Amino acid sequence: MLLDQHDITSPEFWARQDAHALVDEIRREGTVQRHETPDDGPVWSVLAHREALAVLGDPVAFSSQRGSLLGSGRRPPAGAGKMMALTDPPRHRAYRESVAPFFSTSGAAALEQHVVRLTRRVLRELPEGEDIDFVHEIGAVVPLLVMCELMGVPAEDRDDVVAMCDEAFLGDTALRRQKAHQKLLPYLFSLVTRKRREPGRDVASALAGDLDVEEAVLNCDNIIVGGVQTVRHTAAMAMLALTQHPDAWQTLRAGADMGVAVEELLRWTSVGLQVLRSATRDVELAGCHIRAGDAVVVWTPAANRDPAVFQRPHHLDLRRSPNRHVAFGWGAHYCIGAPLARIELRALFTALATTLESVEVVRSPVHNRSIINFGLDRFTVRLRRKVRG
Repeated sequence: MLLDQHDITSPEFWARQDAHALVDEIRREGTVQRHETPDDGPVWSVLAHREALAVLGDPVAFSSQRGSLLGSGRRPPAGAGKMMALTDPPRHRAYRESVAPFFSTSGAAALEQHVVRLTRRVLRELPEGEDIDFVHEIGAVVPLLVMCELMGVPAEDRDDVVAMCDEAFLGDTALRRQKAHQKLLPYLFSLVTRKRREPGRDVASALAGDLDVEEAVLNCDNIIVGGVQTVRHTAAMAMLALTQHPDAWQTLRAGADMGVAVEELLRWTSVGLQVLRSATRDVELAGCHIRAGDAVVVWTPAANRDPAVFQRPHHLDLRRSPNRHVAFGWGAHYCIGAPLARIELRALFTALATTLESVEVVRSPVHNRSIINFGLDRFTVRLRRKVRG
């Protein structure tokens, strides 16, 4: 089997130019396949859209509590049963309900003009014709600022928190990211304890009021990670794709429907590479007999380029509609921050398309080494603004 010859659990695999062509070949041998992984032992890999929906849409048969992502080895995950990502309904719903008003469609819409203003300011202040790291200086900036505001981080702490998050998410080695994260958690503990004494109208206060301290800290961390990582990786990988597909960039600049375009950029990048579940009982999936306790991993890029669902799946079509991608997941664990992420991405690419003539890639981008949020560590570009007539 081809799946035995290629380690799709390695970020190096997904950085290959022929990764998606290889996935097509692997999928033809079976939409669901069992194989051995170097770090997580035997898993069932789901490589098709239909089976992805079946797994993600059934939290009774496929549980998140034993782990929601590959990459942690065979150890029980820290925080299991105490945070959104690592619980099943009905407990999962209780965690979501605490913060749902902040991330609902209407809650996110209330932030849209603020996000647009922040995005325009960030781009306006960037130098023209000089080397810029798109990841650090564009993609990550607004999500970090907005998340600090939503979490209720005091203004005097925001520079420090942004620096901690920046290092925790954007540090150039796994060790640096881990050490920075170990600084972020104590800060979140102090924030939660403060919000328990002096609550405000923010995410940290909502969690601190509804949960015990440990649960509140873990869920604050969960929300920050999700709220920053997905947007900044999608932004950078999408901009890279647009530089590689000049016709798509021109479509964007010509006034394409930005909502439709963003959905295609989400499908195309699929930065959340995989979602892990554990079978709670014996179940049949695509003719395969999965036993209770087996690990089942949905590969998002494979589902999002399944030719059974997407016509010309390897074509970047910014007018593609409908677009049934699973970049934000599916079912009970559908990303709670999806409405806000869409607003941030629409604001960014609207500002880029309306103010820039071109984005020049200065050096080859450097992919990160994450199997969780696959993206770019460095992406050096130069901006050329439109000449005002």
